[in-house]
Amino acid sequence: MSYTEVDVSAARVAMNKYRGELDGEIAAALAVVGLSAERAHKEAEMRDDMIRVARRSGASLRQLAEVSGLGRETVAAIVDAGQS
Repeated sequence: MSYTEVDVSAARVAMNKYRGELDGEIAAALAVVGLSAERAHKEAEMRDDMIRVARRSGASLRQLAEVSGLGRETVAAIVDAGQS
């Protein structure tokens, strides 16, 4: 694999956002945790969007809860949040 200077620079900026002035193992761990949290947030947003699409297409709250691993109340809240 090869990376451009732009790729490397973007990665450094993203990592520095979470590790701050720290070095070593703690800095690396903080960078991984922060970047993972960003990714999880994006994944949850996509999941929620697809829950709303599936519901509009006729999926039941039970079906959506089952496949998402979420409770029916949580699924209902996600669906309701998209209606505002």
